[in-house]
Amino acid sequence: MAKLDDLELFVEVVQAGGLAAAGRQVGLSPAAMTARINSLEARYKARLLNRTTRNISLTPAGERFYESCLRIVEELHCAEALLADQAAELSGRLAITAPSDFGRQFVAVALAEFTRLNPQVNGSLHLDDGVVSLAQSGFDLGIRIGNLPDSSLVARRLVSNRRLLCASPDYLKQRGEPQHPSELAEHDCIVMSRSGEPRDSWYFMIDGTETRLRITPRLTGNDGALVRQWALQGMGIALKSYWDVCSDLKAGRLIPVLEDYTAGLSEQDDATVGLQIVYPQRRYLPRQVQAFSEYLMEALQYQAEGLSDC
Repeated sequence: MAKLDDLELFVEVVQAGGLAAAGRQVGLSPAAMTARINSLEARYKARLLNRTTRNISLTPAGERFYESCLRIVEELHCAEALLADQAAELSGRLAITAPSDFGRQFVAVALAEFTRLNPQVNGSLHLDDGVVSLAQSGFDLGIRIGNLPDSSLVARRLVSNRRLLCASPDYLKQRGEPQHPSELAEHDCIVMSRSGEPRDSWYFMIDGTETRLRITPRLTGNDGALVRQWALQGMGIALKSYWDVCSDLKAGRLIPVLEDYTAGLSEQDDATVGLQIVYPQRRYLPRQVQAFSEYLMEALQYQAEGLSDC
């Protein structure tokens, strides 16, 4: 079992982000942790970690080794669960990552209720509008909007989605409602950014042709909830996911803009904006992960029925 213990320890180090942090979790001193990792690298004659006094990072060989170790450790835990936990009660860790706005409005609510119903489940939610590595960051599942850049993930469609332009009634009263995409040049636009780059290319169907317009943003933010907040404050026109703003549309806090030019894109582009639930590639999923996935899907279907007219 010594080799298997070392594999589990290596996974702990990567997910904790350092030897000292992992050592505190497993009750080993920094010196003991260093010795164990040195022994592991010597055994396989490969450098697995780049180490500094403050942090660690995986070498290319370490990345491949980590993915294999993670699968082995997860399958071991699943095998143990099959033998040791035949009871109906769910238990264990449930670590989730989700986009900021959608995560706050829907995933956070569902996770809180799920853990209330299953008190032996320990949930955590990380909100990030960037693309987070599930395996390297130790997440059990993630919610993604659009196509998956990581082909190693297993994806399951969560719910239909589309993107739309919207603005507050106050903004449109003051500035008027654009009647053609070209008129956006005369308006204040609110743009998302990712990795420091504004996502300032907006697409429209003009005369039956998909057309890209480059937007000059008045405000730029890397957080979807912030972009929605600015739109609600009357700061301009924002491009948002339908699910992020549907309750605002239904309540009249936001109004769709240029629907005749974005509706066609919404239908044909649904595969690139649809909401998906994704998992690290693995043979078995822990019971609490499977159960929460089903719970979230049912909750969203229920929400969709109530929001179908917006």
